[in-house]
Amino acid sequence: MSTERYLNHPTFGMLYRVAPVAESRDLYATLYAQRIFFLVTLQERGAHFEVIPLMDARHFAEQNLARCRREGPEAQARWRQLFDQTFI
Repeated sequence: MSTERYLNHPTFGMLYRVAPVAESRDLYATLYAQRIFFLVTLQERGAHFEVIPLMDARHFAEQNLARCRREGPEAQARWRQLFDQTFI
């Protein structure tokens, strides 16, 4: 299963998913521009974008890594690689 997912933001362009946060809620970052992070809530009539600070985004991504430890080494390796590319 591929974990790559992208959205198009009306102002900032292409966003990529960094980590799932909760049901219908994911952490996204800008793909081309300076790093801007969003909590995106998918709704029936579209998506709600909430800009969040870098440290909050990092916290959500670290929580996702902790959850992935239970899923096995393959899942954790995929998310760890994305985490490193985004925050280091």
